[in-house]
Amino acid sequence: MTLTDPTPMTRFARLAAAALACGLVAACGRESNTAFQGYAEGDFVAVAPTQSGRLLSLDVERGQQVPQAGLLFTLDHDKETAARDEAQARLTAAQAQLADTASGKRPPEVAVVRSQLARAQAEQTRTDAQLARDTRQYQDGGISRQELDNTRASANANRAQVRELQAQLEVATLPARDQQRQAQQADVQAAAATLAQADWSLAQRRVQAPAQSLVFDTLYRPGEWVNAGSPVVRLLPPGNIKLRFFVPQDQVGRLRVGQPLSIACDGCGGAIPAHISYIATQAEYTPPVIYSREVRDKLVFLVEARPQADQATRLHPGQPVDVRLDEMAP
Repeated sequence: MTLTDPTPMTRFARLAAAALACGLVAACGRESNTAFQGYAEGDFVAVAPTQSGRLLSLDVERGQQVPQAGLLFTLDHDKETAARDEAQARLTAAQAQLADTASGKRPPEVAVVRSQLARAQAEQTRTDAQLARDTRQYQDGGISRQELDNTRASANANRAQVRELQAQLEVATLPARDQQRQAQQADVQAAAATLAQADWSLAQRRVQAPAQSLVFDTLYRPGEWVNAGSPVVRLLPPGNIKLRFFVPQDQVGRLRVGQPLSIACDGCGGAIPAHISYIATQAEYTPPVIYSREVRDKLVFLVEARPQADQATRLHPGQPVDVRLDEMAP
Protein backbone atom coordinates (compact mmCIF):
# COMPACT_ATOMS: atom_id res chain seq x y z
CA MET A 1 0.00 0.00 0.00
CA THR A 2 1.33 3.47 -0.84
CA LEU A 3 0.34 6.73 0.76
CA THR A 4 1.34 10.22 -0.36
CA ASP A 5 3.12 11.85 2.57
CA PRO A 6 1.09 14.94 3.59
CA THR A 7 4.14 16.67 5.18
CA PRO A 8 6.99 16.15 2.74
CA MET A 9 9.06 19.28 3.53
CA THR A 10 11.80 19.03 6.09
CA ARG A 11 12.42 21.81 8.57
CA PHE A 12 15.41 22.88 6.56
CA ALA A 13 13.33 23.11 3.40
CA ARG A 14 10.71 25.27 5.12
CA LEU A 15 13.36 27.70 6.36
CA ALA A 16 14.91 27.81 2.92
CA ALA A 17 11.50 28.50 1.41
CA ALA A 18 10.95 31.39 3.81
CA ALA A 19 14.23 33.07 3.03
CA LEU A 20 13.90 32.58 -0.71
CA ALA A 21 10.32 33.81 -0.85
CA CYS A 22 11.23 37.01 0.97
CA GLY A 23 14.29 37.56 -1.17
CA LEU A 24 12.40 37.40 -4.43
CA VAL A 25 10.45 40.59 -3.69
CA ALA A 26 13.56 42.69 -3.47
CA ALA A 27 15.20 40.82 -6.32
CA CYS A 28 12.36 41.60 -8.69
CA GLY A 29 13.26 45.26 -8.54
CA ARG A 30 16.90 44.64 -9.39
CA GLU A 31 16.76 41.79 -11.93
CA SER A 32 14.75 40.88 -14.99
CA ASN A 33 11.06 40.57 -14.22
CA THR A 34 11.07 37.04 -15.61
CA ALA A 35 13.53 35.64 -13.02
CA PHE A 36 12.40 34.31 -9.63
CA GLN A 37 13.86 32.40 -6.74
CA GLY A 38 12.33 29.22 -5.37
CA TYR A 39 13.08 25.78 -4.02
CA ALA A 40 12.57 22.13 -4.86
CA GLU A 41 10.05 20.02 -2.99
CA GLY A 42 9.15 16.34 -3.03
CA ASP A 43 5.80 14.58 -2.71
CA PHE A 44 6.99 11.49 -0.89
CA VAL A 45 5.27 8.13 -1.19
CA ALA A 46 4.89 6.26 2.10
CA VAL A 47 4.86 2.53 1.35
CA ALA A 48 3.01 0.44 3.94
CA PRO A 49 1.87 -3.20 4.11
CA THR A 50 -1.82 -4.07 3.82
CA GLN A 51 -1.41 -6.66 6.59
CA SER A 52 0.27 -6.67 9.98
CA GLY A 53 3.31 -8.81 10.66
CA ARG A 54 6.92 -9.02 11.75
CA LEU A 55 9.44 -7.44 9.39
CA LEU A 56 11.42 -10.36 8.04
CA SER A 57 13.79 -8.42 5.78
CA LEU A 58 14.39 -4.84 4.67
CA ASP A 59 15.75 -5.07 1.15
CA VAL A 60 16.65 -1.41 0.48
CA GLU A 61 18.76 1.30 2.12
CA ARG A 62 18.40 5.06 2.39
CA GLY A 63 19.70 6.84 -0.70
CA GLN A 64 19.35 3.77 -2.91
CA GLN A 65 17.65 3.89 -6.30
CA VAL A 66 15.08 1.11 -6.61
CA PRO A 67 13.45 0.07 -9.93
CA GLN A 68 9.73 -0.30 -10.45
CA ALA A 69 8.50 -3.54 -8.85
CA GLY A 70 11.80 -3.82 -6.98
CA LEU A 71 11.48 -5.60 -3.63
CA LEU A 72 11.32 -3.17 -0.70
CA PHE A 73 10.65 -5.40 2.31
CA THR A 74 9.20 -8.75 3.35
CA LEU A 75 6.97 -9.68 6.29
CA ASP A 76 6.93 -13.12 7.93
CA HIS A 77 4.75 -15.45 5.84
CA ASP A 78 4.70 -18.94 7.40
CA LYS A 79 0.94 -18.85 7.96
CA GLU A 80 0.22 -17.52 4.48
CA THR A 81 2.45 -20.14 2.86
CA ALA A 82 0.67 -22.95 4.73
CA ALA A 83 -2.73 -21.55 3.73
CA ARG A 84 -1.62 -21.39 0.12
CA ASP A 85 -0.41 -25.02 0.17
CA GLU A 86 -3.71 -26.15 1.71
CA ALA A 87 -5.70 -24.26 -0.94
CA GLN A 88 -3.63 -25.88 -3.70
CA ALA A 89 -4.28 -29.35 -2.25
CA ARG A 90 -8.02 -28.71 -2.05
CA LEU A 91 -8.10 -27.56 -5.65
CA THR A 92 -6.23 -30.68 -6.77
CA ALA A 93 -8.70 -32.89 -4.89
CA ALA A 94 -11.71 -31.07 -6.35
CA GLN A 95 -10.32 -31.40 -9.87
CA ALA A 96 -9.77 -35.13 -9.36
CA GLN A 97 -13.34 -35.58 -8.15
CA LEU A 98 -14.66 -33.68 -11.16
CA ALA A 99 -12.70 -35.94 -13.48
CA ASP A 100 -14.14 -38.97 -11.69
CA THR A 101 -17.74 -37.80 -12.13
CA ALA A 102 -17.22 -37.49 -15.88
CA SER A 103 -16.76 -41.26 -16.17
CA GLY A 104 -20.05 -42.20 -14.47
CA LYS A 105 -20.79 -45.30 -12.36
CA ARG A 106 -19.56 -48.61 -13.70
CA PRO A 107 -21.99 -51.61 -13.83
CA PRO A 108 -20.25 -53.41 -10.94
CA GLU A 109 -20.73 -50.33 -8.77
CA VAL A 110 -24.45 -50.26 -9.61
CA ALA A 111 -24.68 -53.95 -8.71
CA VAL A 112 -23.13 -53.24 -5.30
CA VAL A 113 -25.74 -50.56 -4.58
CA ARG A 114 -28.55 -52.95 -5.63
CA SER A 115 -27.22 -55.62 -3.28
CA GLN A 116 -27.00 -53.15 -0.39
CA LEU A 117 -30.56 -52.01 -1.08
CA ALA A 118 -31.85 -55.58 -1.06
CA ARG A 119 -30.27 -56.26 2.33
CA ALA A 120 -31.64 -53.03 3.73
CA GLN A 121 -35.15 -53.83 2.50
CA ALA A 122 -34.98 -57.26 4.10
CA GLU A 123 -33.86 -55.71 7.37
CA GLN A 124 -36.66 -53.17 7.14
CA THR A 125 -39.24 -55.96 6.72
CA ARG A 126 -37.87 -57.71 9.79
CA THR A 127 -37.81 -54.61 12.01
CA ASP A 128 -41.32 -53.58 10.88
CA ALA A 129 -42.65 -57.00 11.91
CA GLN A 130 -40.80 -56.81 15.21
CA LEU A 131 -42.25 -53.35 15.84
CA ALA A 132 -45.79 -54.67 15.29
CA ARG A 133 -45.21 -57.53 17.76
CA ASP A 134 -43.64 -55.30 20.40
CA THR A 135 -46.50 -52.82 20.09
CA ARG A 136 -49.03 -55.55 20.93
CA GLN A 137 -46.89 -56.84 23.80
CA TYR A 138 -46.54 -53.34 25.21
CA GLN A 139 -50.32 -52.91 25.11
CA ASP A 140 -50.65 -56.20 26.96
CA GLY A 141 -48.01 -55.15 29.48
CA GLY A 142 -45.48 -57.72 28.34
CA ILE A 143 -42.60 -55.26 27.65
CA SER A 144 -41.53 -51.87 28.89
CA ARG A 145 -41.90 -48.59 27.07
CA GLN A 146 -38.13 -48.37 26.61
CA GLU A 147 -38.03 -51.70 24.77
CA LEU A 148 -40.80 -50.52 22.46
CA ASP A 149 -38.95 -47.26 21.77
CA ASN A 150 -35.77 -49.15 20.92
CA THR A 151 -37.62 -51.33 18.41
CA ARG A 152 -39.30 -48.30 16.85
CA ALA A 153 -35.93 -46.50 16.51
CA SER A 154 -34.42 -49.52 14.75
CA ALA A 155 -37.35 -49.68 12.35
CA ASN A 156 -37.07 -45.96 11.55
CA ALA A 157 -33.33 -46.24 10.96
CA ASN A 158 -33.83 -49.14 8.54
CA ARG A 159 -36.49 -47.20 6.63
CA ALA A 160 -34.09 -44.24 6.31
CA GLN A 161 -31.32 -46.50 5.06
CA VAL A 162 -33.63 -47.98 2.43
CA ARG A 163 -34.57 -44.51 1.21
CA GLU A 164 -30.91 -43.48 1.04
CA LEU A 165 -29.92 -46.55 -0.97
CA GLN A 166 -32.89 -46.10 -3.30
CA ALA A 167 -31.71 -42.55 -3.98
CA GLN A 168 -28.13 -43.75 -4.55
CA LEU A 169 -29.36 -46.37 -7.01
CA GLU A 170 -31.41 -43.80 -8.86
CA VAL A 171 -28.42 -41.46 -9.17
CA ALA A 172 -26.09 -44.30 -10.16
CA THR A 173 -28.34 -45.29 -13.06
CA LEU A 174 -28.76 -41.76 -14.44
CA PRO A 175 -27.21 -41.58 -17.92
CA ALA A 176 -25.80 -38.01 -17.68
CA ARG A 177 -25.56 -36.96 -14.02
CA ASP A 178 -25.46 -33.30 -15.08
CA GLN A 179 -26.36 -31.88 -11.69
CA GLN A 180 -23.60 -33.75 -9.90
CA ARG A 181 -21.04 -32.60 -12.45
CA GLN A 182 -22.26 -29.03 -12.12
CA ALA A 183 -21.95 -29.25 -8.35
CA GLN A 184 -18.43 -30.61 -8.64
CA GLN A 185 -17.51 -27.90 -11.14
CA ALA A 186 -18.72 -25.35 -8.62
CA ASP A 187 -16.47 -26.97 -6.00
CA VAL A 188 -13.52 -26.65 -8.37
CA GLN A 189 -14.29 -22.97 -8.99
CA ALA A 190 -14.60 -22.31 -5.27
CA ALA A 191 -11.29 -24.06 -4.61
CA ALA A 192 -9.62 -22.04 -7.37
CA ALA A 193 -10.96 -18.81 -5.87
CA THR A 194 -9.64 -19.82 -2.45
CA LEU A 195 -6.24 -20.51 -3.99
CA ALA A 196 -6.23 -17.12 -5.72
CA GLN A 197 -7.04 -15.44 -2.41
CA ALA A 198 -4.24 -17.37 -0.69
CA ASP A 199 -1.81 -16.37 -3.47
CA TRP A 200 -2.81 -12.72 -3.02
CA SER A 201 -2.37 -12.86 0.76
CA LEU A 202 1.07 -14.43 0.33
CA ALA A 203 2.07 -11.81 -2.25
CA GLN A 204 1.10 -9.02 0.16
CA ARG A 205 3.90 -10.14 2.47
CA ARG A 206 6.45 -9.04 -0.17
CA VAL A 207 6.02 -5.32 -0.85
CA GLN A 208 7.41 -3.86 -4.08
CA ALA A 209 8.12 -0.34 -5.29
CA PRO A 210 5.19 1.19 -7.22
CA ALA A 211 7.61 3.11 -9.47
CA GLN A 212 11.31 3.73 -10.02
CA SER A 213 12.23 5.83 -6.98
CA LEU A 214 14.83 7.11 -4.58
CA VAL A 215 14.64 5.47 -1.15
CA PHE A 216 14.39 8.60 0.98
CA ASP A 217 14.00 6.93 4.37
CA THR A 218 13.39 3.58 6.09
CA LEU A 219 11.30 3.56 9.27
CA TYR A 220 11.57 -0.02 10.62
CA ARG A 221 14.29 -2.59 11.21
CA PRO A 222 14.06 -6.37 10.65
CA GLY A 223 12.45 -8.13 13.60
CA GLU A 224 10.14 -5.25 14.50
CA TRP A 225 6.35 -5.59 14.39
CA VAL A 226 4.65 -3.58 11.66
CA ASN A 227 0.96 -2.73 11.80
CA ALA A 228 -1.11 -2.72 8.63
CA GLY A 229 -0.99 0.73 7.08
CA SER A 230 2.18 1.80 8.92
CA PRO A 231 4.77 3.15 6.43
CA VAL A 232 7.99 1.15 6.33
CA VAL A 233 9.74 2.96 3.47
CA ARG A 234 9.41 6.51 2.10
CA LEU A 235 10.09 6.84 -1.61
CA LEU A 236 10.60 9.81 -3.88
CA PRO A 237 9.77 9.01 -7.52
CA PRO A 238 11.31 11.45 -10.03
CA GLY A 239 7.83 12.46 -11.16
CA ASN A 240 7.02 13.63 -7.62
CA ILE A 241 9.72 16.30 -7.54
CA LYS A 242 8.34 19.79 -8.07
CA LEU A 243 9.46 23.40 -7.83
CA ARG A 244 7.76 26.13 -5.81
CA PHE A 245 8.30 29.85 -6.26
CA PHE A 246 6.35 33.01 -5.53
CA VAL A 247 5.41 35.63 -8.11
CA PRO A 248 4.30 39.21 -7.33
CA GLN A 249 0.70 39.99 -8.11
CA ASP A 250 1.57 42.44 -10.88
CA GLN A 251 3.25 39.65 -12.88
CA VAL A 252 1.19 36.54 -12.14
CA GLY A 253 -1.38 37.41 -14.80
CA ARG A 254 1.26 36.89 -17.49
CA LEU A 255 1.86 33.27 -16.48
CA ARG A 256 0.01 30.24 -17.79
CA VAL A 257 -0.04 26.54 -16.95
CA GLY A 258 2.28 24.66 -19.28
CA GLN A 259 4.58 27.63 -19.81
CA PRO A 260 8.23 26.47 -20.12
CA LEU A 261 10.83 27.38 -17.53
CA SER A 262 14.57 27.05 -17.08
CA ILE A 263 15.83 26.01 -13.66
CA ALA A 264 19.32 26.66 -12.34
CA CYS A 265 20.80 25.55 -9.03
CA ASP A 266 24.22 25.37 -7.42
CA GLY A 267 26.15 22.35 -8.62
CA CYS A 268 23.41 21.21 -11.02
CA GLY A 269 25.35 21.86 -14.20
CA GLY A 270 23.32 23.13 -17.13
CA ALA A 271 19.79 24.50 -17.00
CA ILE A 272 16.99 22.07 -16.16
CA PRO A 273 13.88 22.35 -18.35
CA ALA A 274 10.53 22.54 -16.54
CA HIS A 275 6.99 23.74 -17.06
CA ILE A 276 4.40 25.46 -14.88
CA SER A 277 1.92 22.95 -13.45
CA TYR A 278 -0.07 25.10 -11.02
CA ILE A 279 -0.80 28.77 -10.37
CA ALA A 280 -2.61 29.77 -7.18
CA THR A 281 -6.03 31.27 -7.85
CA GLN A 282 -5.99 33.62 -4.86
CA ALA A 283 -3.39 35.96 -3.43
CA GLU A 284 -3.40 34.16 -0.11
CA TYR A 285 0.35 33.76 0.07
CA THR A 286 2.78 36.25 1.57
CA PRO A 287 6.47 35.64 2.19
CA PRO A 288 6.62 33.31 5.24
CA VAL A 289 9.17 35.54 7.07
CA ILE A 290 8.29 39.19 7.62
CA TYR A 291 11.19 41.66 7.46
CA SER A 292 9.39 44.97 7.00
CA ARG A 293 5.97 46.55 6.54
CA GLU A 294 6.74 47.04 2.84
CA VAL A 295 7.48 43.34 2.31
CA ARG A 296 4.50 42.22 4.38
CA ASP A 297 2.06 44.31 2.37
CA LYS A 298 3.21 42.96 -0.99
CA LEU A 299 1.08 39.92 -1.86
CA VAL A 300 2.51 37.12 -3.93
CA PHE A 301 1.06 34.06 -5.68
CA LEU A 302 2.38 30.55 -5.27
CA VAL A 303 3.41 28.92 -8.56
CA GLU A 304 4.45 25.28 -8.93
CA ALA A 305 6.38 23.71 -11.78
CA ARG A 306 7.43 20.20 -12.77
CA PRO A 307 10.94 19.52 -14.07
CA GLN A 308 11.48 17.41 -17.15
CA ALA A 309 11.18 13.76 -16.10
CA ASP A 310 14.68 12.70 -17.11
CA GLN A 311 16.21 15.71 -15.33
CA ALA A 312 14.24 15.57 -12.07
CA THR A 313 16.83 13.50 -10.21
CA ARG A 314 19.26 16.44 -10.40
CA LEU A 315 17.09 18.25 -7.85
CA HIS A 316 16.72 17.56 -4.14
CA PRO A 317 13.90 18.61 -1.75
CA GLY A 318 14.72 21.89 0.00
CA GLN A 319 17.33 22.87 -2.58
CA PRO A 320 17.24 26.58 -3.60
CA VAL A 321 16.76 27.20 -7.32
CA ASP A 322 16.62 30.12 -9.73
CA VAL A 323 13.57 30.10 -12.00
CA ARG A 324 13.59 31.88 -15.34
CA LEU A 325 10.71 31.95 -17.78
CA ASP A 326 11.68 30.89 -21.29
CA GLU A 327 8.94 33.07 -22.74
CA MET A 328 6.50 35.59 -21.31
CA ALA A 329 3.15 36.57 -22.72
CA PRO A 330 2.97 40.33 -23.41
